[in-house]
Amino acid sequence: MEFADLIKTPKLDGVLLHDPGAGVSGGGATVGTLCITGHHLLLSARQENSQELWLLHKNIDSVEKKPSLTQNVVTGGWIILKCKDLRIISLEIKSSKEFLNVAASLEALSAIQNTELLYPFFYRPMYSILEDGYTMFRPELEFAQLISGGGGMGGASSPNVANITICMPSTSSTSSSMLAVTGGACGLGGGIPHPLQNGYAMDALQGGLGGGAASAHGCEWRISSVNRDFSVCATYGATLIVPKAITDEQIVLSASFRDGGRFPVLSYRHENGATLMRSSQPLSIQGIKRCRADEAILNLVLGRSRKGFIVDTWGKGKSNTETDLHYSQWKKVNRSIGNVSSPSSILDSFARLIEACNDLNCSTDKWLSRLEGSGWLSLVLNSLNASCVVAQCLDQEGSPVLVHGAKGLDSTLIVTSLVQIILNPDCRTVRGLQALIEREWIQAGHPFASRHRYSCYTPHQTRNKSSGATFVLFLDCIYQLYTQFPCSFEFSTQLLVLLFEHSHFSQYGTFLCDSEREREELNVHTRTTSLWSYLNRQDVLQTLLNPLYEPNANVIWPSVAPISLELWSDLYLRWVVDQRSCASVMSQIQELVTREKELRTQALKLRKQALELSQEVSTLMNSADDE
Repeated sequence: MEFADLIKTPKLDGVLLHDPGAGVSGGGATVGTLCITGHHLLLSARQENSQELWLLHKNIDSVEKKPSLTQNVVTGGWIILKCKDLRIISLEIKSSKEFLNVAASLEALSAIQNTELLYPFFYRPMYSILEDGYTMFRPELEFAQLISGGGGMGGASSPNVANITICMPSTSSTSSSMLAVTGGACGLGGGIPHPLQNGYAMDALQGGLGGGAASAHGCEWRISSVNRDFSVCATYGATLIVPKAITDEQIVLSASFRDGGRFPVLSYRHENGATLMRSSQPLSIQGIKRCRADEAILNLVLGRSRKGFIVDTWGKGKSNTETDLHYSQWKKVNRSIGNVSSPSSILDSFARLIEACNDLNCSTDKWLSRLEGSGWLSLVLNSLNASCVVAQCLDQEGSPVLVHGAKGLDSTLIVTSLVQIILNPDCRTVRGLQALIEREWIQAGHPFASRHRYSCYTPHQTRNKSSGATFVLFLDCIYQLYTQFPCSFEFSTQLLVLLFEHSHFSQYGTFLCDSEREREELNVHTRTTSLWSYLNRQDVLQTLLNPLYEPNANVIWPSVAPISLELWSDLYLRWVVDQRSCASVMSQIQELVTREKELRTQALKLRKQALELSQEVSTLMNSADDE
């Protein structure tokens, strides 16, 4: 298929653009030339200070046509573009033929399903890539951080990586050879066997691995490539971290017991040694009520702990859970994030929220009623509540936790990710958040392509059940944590908005496809550019930093009272309510912080000069006394 076949009118003059969002920011209606390319819709008046439109077709969620009729004859009309970034844009076209041609072209181009025809495969950055985002958070390095107590601290640049030793299976039955990695990420080269090879385990040189009896007798965890061809679990990556004493055969058996083959894997190891694992729920198969291999995995994780917790996030009565008889040391806890039957239910709630936000004519009472009726803030509240319960089990009980819910692709990932943000201060930094999303969402198999194929403006009856707004819900939960602890996050909410946008439409390949398997089949890592490479450029990074940030090594316990929640106006209302005052306030805060730093530097210099002058005076006085 050629893009030209879908573009019936590539260029058209005299098109009226009306973008209410631009009007909020001081823009308005613009008459200009419309151009349609294979990936973009462009409109420009070719005048200074005039509004321009650059819109990725992938950003278009819905195309609505409102024809203008004169004596029952179409004489043109309005094309309403409802976008995944929540904008609503209108194009007025005077000619009936061009009106229908442009609408048909945009409908076809925005509905392209072939991943290789999307913009990331055609985009070539105009800047030098200083850091390849696709190699920054390699699974073996992130996993090394997890079991060494670093908690996944941002890839190869993390300081603790140098303290990891790779344990190689020995041909001798009485010993094993040890090769120390002393050069961080670089140390993996130069003839040292790669940790991705099956059977290699990693042990921390400093301190025990904690949480289990196995830590006293060697490596507690190992990296397995049993899923290297994605045959055990299609949604997991090729590199997985499992208990060392568990064989690959047991992993295969456990996978056959779990929905989609998502057997329990390590998600996070707390500083006290308590481990967080995630999986899908057990399959409901008549006659099969247990799996000894699955039980063995969880029993090994228990170690010296007397009990563990299995937290189900999908909802009581909606999912299968482990039987008390065969998992007697594991307490079952139900913490559903809401009354949802599928990921599309979360999107339905999000759609009702945005519909309420876009209604500027409703009364205060009606607005509050619609906000409550959307159920969105209840999802946010329940997600935070479930995450706090899991965090307390890890931090205060010191007990291992297994989190699952249905297929383990949605609510499970929200909870395991939020737990790490609450407990691990590194996840509140820019790179730490990137590493968390890479590890817990992208490499963990969250189906971004399926979930974000449609968004909140596509009618419910049109979108399929695999559509969802899970990642948006996760970002909103981070926003709630940010509002309660504004000085504990290195990044500003602008980074969260960018992540929302790029997860739906982007020139970068980071959020492409549904799984690592699909990305590998399409060679995404070699054919596209990583979003992380862009965000970590110094000039871009500076715009995303929180000027109030003060590193906080403590656990942050959020309030989960309903009164503590705030509507994320920076995202949901940015095209409705003028946000320039907020931007102005942030700019003033940045100036004050910068000025404070300058004054502190100046004060230190003056103190140093005063000390030198004082010493000089003392020397002169001593000399005078001697004379």
